[in-house]
Amino acid sequence: MKNVTDSFLSLGHWPAAGSFGFNTDILATNPINLSVVIGVLIFFGKGVCASWLSDLLDNRKQRILNTIRNSEELRGVAIEQLEKARARLRKVEMEADQFRVSGYSEIEREKLNLINSTYKTLEQLENYKNESIQFEQQRAINQVRQRVFQQALQGALGTLNSCLNNELHLRTISANIGMFGAIKEITD
Repeated sequence: MKNVTDSFLSLGHWPAAGSFGFNTDILATNPINLSVVIGVLIFFGKGVCASWLSDLLDNRKQRILNTIRNSEELRGVAIEQLEKARARLRKVEMEADQFRVSGYSEIEREKLNLINSTYKTLEQLENYKNESIQFEQQRAINQVRQRVFQQALQGALGTLNSCLNNELHLRTISANIGMFGAIKEITD
């Protein structure tokens, strides 16, 4: 008991600052006291320490198991969400393929419509061209006819003027006046 009291009293006495050295006195360093305290703790605390340690390990085990369980649940949810996402991706890819195919067919339809429209427009332009050519030909023919008629009329007038004398001219005029007079009487 004196050793225990001395050890507590020696705790109050510290060596002077600045001195450093090894203490080789076994009773002063208390390895025996420390081993006794540790032995008492082990002997009397065996049930308490084991129970406390067991509870600590059980709690730790339960937390680990709960964490694993939660992780498994989260993994299951993640797998389910992944499958849903994959299904949506497949659906979107199928829709994209359908849009692509329908887009290509729409492009082909528009291309054919454009080609048909272009052919119709070209056909109409060809018809307008032919009509214009025909109109111009008819106009040219009419101009030629008028010129030929004018030249024939001028030639006939020239022949008549050279062949007609005043007396024949007066008789033709009076015959024409007579004809006009008879026509006038019929119409009245």
